[in-house]
Amino acid sequence: MTRTHYYTATSLDGFLADANDSLDWLLSQDVDDEGPFGYKEFIAGVGAMVMGATTYDWVLTNHIGKGEPWPYEIPAWVMTHRDPGSFADVPGADVRFAAGDVRAVHAALTEAAGDRDVWVVGGGDLAAQFALAGLLDDLTVSIAPVTLGAGRPLFPAPSTSASPPRPATAPSSAPTTKSWAPAPGSSPPCAKERRGHACPV
Repeated sequence: MTRTHYYTATSLDGFLADANDSLDWLLSQDVDDEGPFGYKEFIAGVGAMVMGATTYDWVLTNHIGKGEPWPYEIPAWVMTHRDPGSFADVPGADVRFAAGDVRAVHAALTEAAGDRDVWVVGGGDLAAQFALAGLLDDLTVSIAPVTLGAGRPLFPAPSTSASPPRPATAPSSAPTTKSWAPAPGSSPPCAKERRGHACPV
């Protein structure tokens, strides 16, 4: 059965990227891709992925713009209100643009994934849309020992859930990784809940 994952990394204060949309703070961390909850094992089980336009721009700038090939072999949806023609062409990439309700896109993602899973890459606003629609099956979040003070939040929208997810932690090198499975009928918590505080109402 296809499951939908939000697999990402955050700073200690709950940000995915800094105020300049940079991931330098994350890329400088010592990460074991083959350790528990590692990227290599995760991506091997993914059959389709979805990201927002800002995340897609980051991939274009930091991979394609540096002469690197498109890093994924699976179909990728980009959620955007921008004209698809405004993005650079990426040879060899199966990129599909969409807008509107994430539920319709989720149906296409699960069909494309076949017997594998769906990866919600980010950013946080897109992940929150999937969460609030009840479409996220679990979250795997690597928490880096860094504070940013501002930037793109892990979840910009507060949760409507009264029940926080149940965490499972795996030992690993920095950053620490946690995996949550949302309680039945609930949405994932906002970043403040993850830091031990109640979400704003």
